[in-house]
Amino acid sequence: MMKKVSSYILLALLGAAGYFLLSYHIIFSGTTVKFLNKSKLTSDYTFICTTNKSVESLMRIDTLREAGIGKVLVEMGRLSKEERESLEQKFDSDPVYF
Repeated sequence: MMKKVSSYILLALLGAAGYFLLSYHIIFSGTTVKFLNKSKLTSDYTFICTTNKSVESLMRIDTLREAGIGKVLVEMGRLSKEERESLEQKFDSDPVYF
């Protein structure tokens, strides 16, 4: 009986961990870790390292921009509010070519 209960607890913990990973972008910047809510449950861009990436390359990604990566970059000091607004306007207005 105890073995069955412990297996259910383990399954619940694994399910909660999976849901957490589907719900948040985990952003690494040096020694700082930030969590950003995803706009929808997805496994896209769950782990992001901003150390070696330009601000423009991060803002270019629609999924991250919709989730609010610009605000996080402003908090980190990598971007000013004016630059964030300018980049958001630039990439929101760019047409997508296939």
